[in-house]
Amino acid sequence: AEVAELGDEERQEFLDALGIEEPGLNRVIRAGNRLLGLQQYFTAGVKEVRAWTVRVGAKAPQAAAVIHTDFEKGFIRAEVIGYEDFIACGGEQGAKDAGKWRLEGKDYVVQDGDVMHFLFNV
Repeated sequence: AEVAELGDEERQEFLDALGIEEPGLNRVIRAGNRLLGLQQYFTAGVKEVRAWTVRVGAKAPQAAAVIHTDFEKGFIRAEVIGYEDFIACGGEQGAKDAGKWRLEGKDYVVQDGDVMHFLFNV
C-alpha cells in the first residue's frame, strides 16, 4: 500500500532496487484477464482516454456495443491503431502520419490494446 503512495519516479526506483519489473497489481489484473478470456481496447479523445473490456475474439461491432448498443446496430467501420504504434508515434495524429491508422470492417477481431474509433449510423 505504501508503494502506491510514491510518485512515479520513486516507485520505479523502488521496484528497480528490488529487481521487480512491474507492480504486483498489474500482474494480477493481467492474470485475471487471461483466466477470464478478457482483453481491453481504448478510445481516445481530446479530453479523455478510456479502457473498455471485451472477450478475447470479439469483433469490432461487439466491441462498439460495450460503449452503446446503438454503436453495434449502426456499425459502419472502425478506425484502429495498435497500442504500440499509438505510443511509438506519439498519439493518433502521429500514427496517422506514419501510416499506422487503418479502417476495419465488421469481421475485424479486436486485439488487446487497440485504440479504436467507431463510425456508425442509426
